[in-house]
Amino acid sequence: MCPFMATPYSSRSPVMTTGGMVCSTSPLAASAGVRVLAAGGNAFDAAVAVAAVESVTVPGLCGLGGEAFAILYQASTGKAVGLTSTGAAPRGATPAFYRSRGFNSIPQDGPLAVSPPGEVAAYQLINDTFGTWPLAKLLEPAIEYAESGFPLLPRVAAMLGPSASRLARYPSAARLFLKDGRPYKAGDVLVQRDLAGTLRRIAKGGAEEFYRGGTAREIARAFREAGGLLDEEALASHQPELYEPLAADYRGYTVLENRPPSQGMILLEMLNILEGFDLASLGHLNPQSIHLVVEAKKLAFADRNAYLGDPRVESVPLDELLSKEHAAKRRALIDPRRASNLVPAAEPYPGNTDTSYFCVADKEGNAVSFIHSLYNFFGSAFVAEGTGIVFNSRQRGFRLQEGHPNTIAPGKRPMHTLNAFTVMKNGKPFLVGGTPGVDFQVQGNAQVITGIIDHGLGPQQVVDSPRWASHPGSDPDSLDAPYALQLEPRMPLEVARSLGEMGHRIMRGQQGLSHGIVQLIQIDQGTGVKTGASDPRGDGHAAAV
Repeated sequence: MCPFMATPYSSRSPVMTTGGMVCSTSPLAASAGVRVLAAGGNAFDAAVAVAAVESVTVPGLCGLGGEAFAILYQASTGKAVGLTSTGAAPRGATPAFYRSRGFNSIPQDGPLAVSPPGEVAAYQLINDTFGTWPLAKLLEPAIEYAESGFPLLPRVAAMLGPSASRLARYPSAARLFLKDGRPYKAGDVLVQRDLAGTLRRIAKGGAEEFYRGGTAREIARAFREAGGLLDEEALASHQPELYEPLAADYRGYTVLENRPPSQGMILLEMLNILEGFDLASLGHLNPQSIHLVVEAKKLAFADRNAYLGDPRVESVPLDELLSKEHAAKRRALIDPRRASNLVPAAEPYPGNTDTSYFCVADKEGNAVSFIHSLYNFFGSAFVAEGTGIVFNSRQRGFRLQEGHPNTIAPGKRPMHTLNAFTVMKNGKPFLVGGTPGVDFQVQGNAQVITGIIDHGLGPQQVVDSPRWASHPGSDPDSLDAPYALQLEPRMPLEVARSLGEMGHRIMRGQQGLSHGIVQLIQIDQGTGVKTGASDPRGDGHAAAV
């Protein structure tokens, strides 16, 4: 046996069922979803309920002011579709505008960091297209937790401390998330009555109320008074979309991902590159195996940073970037025993923190892989007075560099770290999973997929195993930083030592969101048994019915 083969790191048992399952970082959200499934709702109904409760109970990661991406599999049609619901830059959002205010990059905080939110539009589209329950009924649990309050769990409360100074800059945010000027602690009950009122209006009027009704007018007024760009026109013009997902074959499986402006293509390019290496023979957590995945990550991110933008505005050479021929060329640049320090993008082709993730599967075979985000902890830290809504900082995903595919412009969507994956086997879901963590997302997803397919780990084993994160990723301010490999504290010392000898600059990072909070469901297509795993790095669990 390889000396670096993984030991069973699992700290909890997997959850199994032949019925329905929800894996969420919020126990209250998981329970809400399971109640929907137990009462006869399908996976899509449950997903809306889970997303809404997470928007209340993990407010630092996601919310009505954020956006959403998903992969949705409908058993009755045997088809999977991708969902993107992220807003386009408002009128006036130009490089010249930001530079005139002294910015060299998009600010991280405040009203000028905000893109039109897509969360509520995602609820409506899923409900209209796949749902069986009224939207109002699915929002009831979220309304109750917002109105009556809920006790903050340890990791949710931990997000408040580092964000307190940012939240204190905006009185509406400080009133909501700080108590006597200090962050709430674990076990404190957080009440969000303004948010409950907003949810009630959405329950009555749907997405129309949020994007074109009284709520839209309240939001626009708050941004106008704060000097922001988000207005009624930008809200009213928001349209979510459904599409055929990106796909790549990996060792007999088909991996589905979101299309740009999601950067999900990075995961597929990484897997295409890795398919040419025999990872299984090396063993899980073998330094050479980790090295190969890290080097594939560097190459895929270099291509992402050079070529990706909003495909509604820019020409993105996805077919070329995701071809096996392209992967072979990029693979040839990898030294199997030495870390690279300078990774160029591919030659041009002619003519062409944060987040919450959950997954749901029901007994009929439907499956939902769903990720939604504010981008940074508490997003922009800006709350529209009277609405209880914390808004995203997704404009941060743009560049101010003229001529780049991802340069900010009115009507253009920023590139996203958000992505959700589903692995198919014989045309049906085999793995439904994902993680928050900004640029860690695709890296973590690759570690999960290779851990199961190449190394034969079980869902809870692969979720609990120590992980790594390679920096930099896609943030405009850090692209020129030297490469560093951040290892979780539990990564074996001999692995860290060997990676250092191969030329990787090793850093030790804390266990937590920097290395993801994975939720994962594996489906046995022969027996119908679903095995769920929820990451102990978060507060949640896998719940089953």
